[in-house]
Amino acid sequence: MSKVKHSELANAIRFLSIDAVQQANSGHPGMPMGMADICTVLFKNFLRFDPNNPGWINRDRFIISNGHGSMLLYSLLYLTGYKSIKLEDIKNFRQLNSICAGHPEYEKNSGIETTTGPLGQGIANSVGFAIAEEILKSKFGKSKVNHKTYVTVGDGCLMEGISHEALSLAGHLKLKNLILLFDNNSISIDGPTNLTVSDNFRKRFESYNWDYIEINGHNEKEIFKALKKAQKAKRPTAISCKTIIGFGSPNKAKTSDSHGSPLGEEEVNLVRKKLKWPYKPFEIPEHILLEWRKIGTRFKKESQKNDLVKEIKKYNYDLDEIILKAKNDIFKNNDAMATRKSSEKILSHLVEKNKFLIGGSADLSGSNNTKIKSHKIIKANDFKGNYIHYGVREHAMCAVMNGIALHSNLKPYGGTFLIFSDYCKPAIRLAALMKIGVIFVLSHDSIGLGEDGPTHQPVEQLSGLRSIPNLNVFRPADTTEVAECWQIALQNNQTPSVIALTRQRVSPIRKQFTEQNYCESGAYEIMRTGNDIKCTILASGSEVGLAIEVGHKLATRNIYSKIISVPCLDIFEKNSEETKSKILDETDIIFSIEAAKTDSWGKYVGKKGKSFGVDDFGKSAPYKEIFNDFNLKADEISNSISGIIND
Repeated sequence: MSKVKHSELANAIRFLSIDAVQQANSGHPGMPMGMADICTVLFKNFLRFDPNNPGWINRDRFIISNGHGSMLLYSLLYLTGYKSIKLEDIKNFRQLNSICAGHPEYEKNSGIETTTGPLGQGIANSVGFAIAEEILKSKFGKSKVNHKTYVTVGDGCLMEGISHEALSLAGHLKLKNLILLFDNNSISIDGPTNLTVSDNFRKRFESYNWDYIEINGHNEKEIFKALKKAQKAKRPTAISCKTIIGFGSPNKAKTSDSHGSPLGEEEVNLVRKKLKWPYKPFEIPEHILLEWRKIGTRFKKESQKNDLVKEIKKYNYDLDEIILKAKNDIFKNNDAMATRKSSEKILSHLVEKNKFLIGGSADLSGSNNTKIKSHKIIKANDFKGNYIHYGVREHAMCAVMNGIALHSNLKPYGGTFLIFSDYCKPAIRLAALMKIGVIFVLSHDSIGLGEDGPTHQPVEQLSGLRSIPNLNVFRPADTTEVAECWQIALQNNQTPSVIALTRQRVSPIRKQFTEQNYCESGAYEIMRTGNDIKCTILASGSEVGLAIEVGHKLATRNIYSKIISVPCLDIFEKNSEETKSKILDETDIIFSIEAAKTDSWGKYVGKKGKSFGVDDFGKSAPYKEIFNDFNLKADEISNSISGIIND
């Protein structure tokens, strides 16, 4: 039996956190000081992990949703022996290029399982991790996959709306291997939480179909007992840990003063005295560090013998072959159709072959066309399926998909309307920041959705999404482009994708089969109406067909043009200057057509050209009437272009 006391192990976490925040003169010491006892019991007795094999698929996942307390995580990773976090890194907390960033930033095989900070995101991520665990368990068996997901959350996380969405879904799916540790310290930045919250947390969690346990978060025996009980739960477990924020601080414990600021040298010295920690900053006595390192070896043998990498490789498939077959099939019956319907056709090829493709929708399966006939529904106690009904929970859906993608080799996609990307944006942004290949299928992509009106017609959403770094926003023009955009999205595991799709039918712009994926360049020439071209017309999605019509009308006036389909501006921008020049520099005048805000196109059209789009809210009417009302019609645009060129 260890001679190192629980309090010594917990205090090692506390003082690494206190010292790092103090040295950085920035950070949040209160949460690590309050959660140290809980995490000491968890890591010492329950958490399955191996610092020497951090990618072990059957490890437990540990996430801190209250990511401002990041030093809790970094301290634990260092103490247990992860090579990713050294003492020098902790001393460089919140400094340029340090892995110990202000909030946890995902890095593969580092022990940092996800990026958190925006409160509540980690809760939804953890639901995704737990779903992924159940899916893999159904594929490979309980003897090879059987682990838990632990997530720490604060009062703020539970105030965020995403927490309701995610917790409700988790309870509905009975994710029994999900354990939530509530840092119930009753303090927020503004002061006591009773300023803003009077929730009955027990009734709230029980209404979600969760088990709920209340404990003293500083009582080792109570913590152990609650965690032990949760191991055999039949549904998700929330453990409400009544804690003291800034535990051990004589003057700042139980106050918001310890939340987001260094304690100050004088107060740090007082904490050292009170907790009987007579060591210098960043000094961890050898006997305590050795005990923590010993804790880190508990599952060393098991992690080496239980590896699913070889079995997962058996599920490999030839994406290029699937897409080529799909493209071949398109030209057997290349009719006009909505690109959301085109997407469904392509998915019918993909889902059959890709056993790790997990689909879903936020209660819009029939509208997004994300569900095909062969899909099997994932539901409580049956995770053999490959499709999730997320319900009207757009924000949680996207953050849950992030968790699914982070867990292992699963590739999630989920659908909603493009207008509701506003609900999803925090999670989409984090997917881009984490460099994970989640696919967001966003249909009803313009005023072309018609009668539902301006509340549902996206205008500024495309330009807003395009402004997110490391996010590919695809807007395919026909079924062939849809196939090619899906191919790129599935190939790319480090960049998430938005696939924006029409509600209205569009005519095919590609008339012949080609093996080449033209969308890979982001933009390409569809046609030119003559040899002596006077202008270039850029367009995306449903407006490529309109651009072609405009080009033909201009040709009748002896104004010849080349038409460029731009399925992905983000990819186009990554091309070499030489490649971009071939598209942009052949003519002095460039025009753009897109039924959305024109922000995205200004840099291309310059002062000589013009962008035709929608710079106001839409209207409720049949879609063709709305297009006409915004002058997005061939006669109006060709007259305008003709006037500019002949001026």
